[in-house]
Amino acid sequence: MSDIQFEIILDHYRNPRNFGVLENATVKVKDSNPLCGDMIEVYLKIGEDGRVEKATFRGQGCAISQASASMLIESIQNKHVDEITRLGKQDIFNMLGVEVGPARVKCALLSLKALKAAIYGYLGKKLDVEEEFGESHG
Repeated sequence: MSDIQFEIILDHYRNPRNFGVLENATVKVKDSNPLCGDMIEVYLKIGEDGRVEKATFRGQGCAISQASASMLIESIQNKHVDEITRLGKQDIFNMLGVEVGPARVKCALLSLKALKAAIYGYLGKKLDVEEEFGESHG
């Protein structure tokens, strides 16, 4: 991991962007990783045109889970829900800019999992966790 990327991750962890509860959110989803205790809540205000007018999150956990949430939520501001449904694991890894070891993959992807559950819920669809993330339900 480069020193610069390490500092970016730490900055997002220590000073998360768009952190907090969003009053009057169109949709909110809470998810956690019971193996390590990481927790993320995603709040979205979606406009009539299907664009994310405002997105926030709150949570607790390791630097990777919280930094990836901060980066992800920052990146989806004003994006259309259809564009967000196309985000995948590699997008998170690219945002982080570091190789994520097997023990930290679920930490890094927790915010994406919560975000996708929120978007799919908004669209009236069910998120297939196994298909999207390669893990079984529950």
